[in-house]
Amino acid sequence: MGERRAILSGSTFEESIGYARAVVDGDWVHVSGTTGFDYATMTISDDVVAQAEQCLANIGAALAEAGCTFADVVRVRYLVPDPADFEPCWPVLRRTFGEVRPAATMMSVGLADPRMLIEIEVTAHKR
Repeated sequence: MGERRAILSGSTFEESIGYARAVVDGDWVHVSGTTGFDYATMTISDDVVAQAEQCLANIGAALAEAGCTFADVVRVRYLVPDPADFEPCWPVLRRTFGEVRPAATMMSVGLADPRMLIEIEVTAHKR
């Protein structure tokens, strides 16, 4: 059995709520729902596509720290308050996942902060 390791991004939400950006458990990497905040400045764009790009940058950093890449992603979940905001993000998502083809789900849900327009969660399996 591999050991369990938490990866922190520096997001104030992680400290306030008590969770990790990602958890590495053996060959599995579970990345928490990740929004479009720039964690260095704790700022967020008001554009959903820019938020999707920042979500993926944040996730990519967590995956790299876990020793894997987007190519290792087997499951992705997209959470959007307004379903109409999902389609504008498709080109960004396709650039990241078009060759990988993970299992995917999109849900329309309320998010923790009204500035958040998209949240993305992934599960990866290191090869």
